[in-house]
Amino acid sequence: MQFAVQLITFVLSSGALAAPHNFNKRASNDETKLQFIGINESGPEFGEANLPGTYGTDYIWPNLTSIDTFISKGFNTFRVNTRMERMVPDDMTGALDEAYMGNLTETVNYITSKKAYAMIVPHNYGRYYNSIIESASDFKTFWTTIATPYANNSLVIFDTNNEYHDMAGSLVAELNQAAIDGIRAAGATSQYITVEGNAYTGAWTWTTTTGTDGKTNAETMGDFTDPSDKIIYQMHQYLDSDGSGTSETCVSATIGSERLELATSWLRENGKTGLLGEFAGAVNEVCESAVRDMLQYISENGDVWSGYAW
Repeated sequence: MQFAVQLITFVLSSGALAAPHNFNKRASNDETKLQFIGINESGPEFGEANLPGTYGTDYIWPNLTSIDTFISKGFNTFRVNTRMERMVPDDMTGALDEAYMGNLTETVNYITSKKAYAMIVPHNYGRYYNSIIESASDFKTFWTTIATPYANNSLVIFDTNNEYHDMAGSLVAELNQAAIDGIRAAGATSQYITVEGNAYTGAWTWTTTTGTDGKTNAETMGDFTDPSDKIIYQMHQYLDSDGSGTSETCVSATIGSERLELATSWLRENGKTGLLGEFAGAVNEVCESAVRDMLQYISENGDVWSGYAW
């Protein structure tokens, strides 16, 4: 919590936050105000060992008061983590669970009523009931079902899936395109969609780590089509030695910017826009310096980075 407060101080003191606008129209300069300054809201995805699970026992929903607190401090984006098995418990192409979706809609509507962005994130790692999703057609249907209730809310952002991993890179790309197609088929044409890559969508491994088919994200993720032209590439980056975010030891005070360099070059060379959807560091001098270094780097490269979410 202490470092979260320091992060808020950084955001406010740096002038890093911009009012919602089209990132494609941002001026390119040495330090650009960012469109998305966000927080991850966890709880609805908890209890993954017991699916679908029971509300209040296995999982919870975000406290709306906490959302007010962050909005009052200048944050404007909330990454609401969910589970596909709770949205559509019987089958990926099946009916919505009314209770779970009712709670999601209450949360989303509360956030967007405050003129902030609500990002809907199936926290599934490219899996449904622990099996790799292999049917792009089913995944497209799932996303049409999910997007339909929010089709007229332009402040909703759809994240195709959290951290695909240990899959064929070509399959990850196919699923992302299916999600894009399904969302637009629902009539949701004004919203941003964030696509995520294989290998836990790591920024530092975007151009180097291969999937089970021997292909990197850089090789498979560059050719999406979207009639609304509102695709953002969501990457995640932690600062410990293996990039997992499980250690309190950050590699160095400059590891944040260093781990974003190759991904930043790829975004710029391919005319793409990125979003750092997850990052963190422990409460110690090196980690705090590393996080500040990373956020400063994102701000300085605002021609290709649209923001970040803690």
